[in-house]
Amino acid sequence: MSKLTHLNRKGKAAMVDVSAKPPLRREAVAEGRIMLAAATLDLIRKNQVKKGDVLSIARIAGIQAAKQTQHLIPLCHQIPLSKVQLDFELRPKAVQITATAVTVAQTGVEMEALTAVSVAALTIYDMCKAADKKMRIEGIRLVKKTKG
Repeated sequence: MSKLTHLNRKGKAAMVDVSAKPPLRREAVAEGRIMLAAATLDLIRKNQVKKGDVLSIARIAGIQAAKQTQHLIPLCHQIPLSKVQLDFELRPKAVQITATAVTVAQTGVEMEALTAVSVAALTIYDMCKAADKKMRIEGIRLVKKTKG
């Protein structure tokens, strides 16, 4: 197993020092899905959910969440985000969520992409909970990360 980077020599939690690393363009893509009843998906597709335009609101929630990641994950660095994009695909039993985050920084942007997907899924859940009691969020994972 590789050494955990967020522990100091005494095994205590510590923020990683990235000051010696050069700023590079970094991109991360994360995905996840929320499983929904067909009737709920139809409400989303027809923009008939009483709380409003589900996917537009989930997109903004995901972008906002990515921008706040350093406040949610205790040892996460504050990084300048160049881009956060959320895409939604309506599937027969789910909304597939993909988030792309881009930065030019000394550390990666994976946590921002993962946070964006997570909060977008939670927002869909919140907006549809009156219509669907059996929703399930699943499969949140990092798909790709690049640097350089």
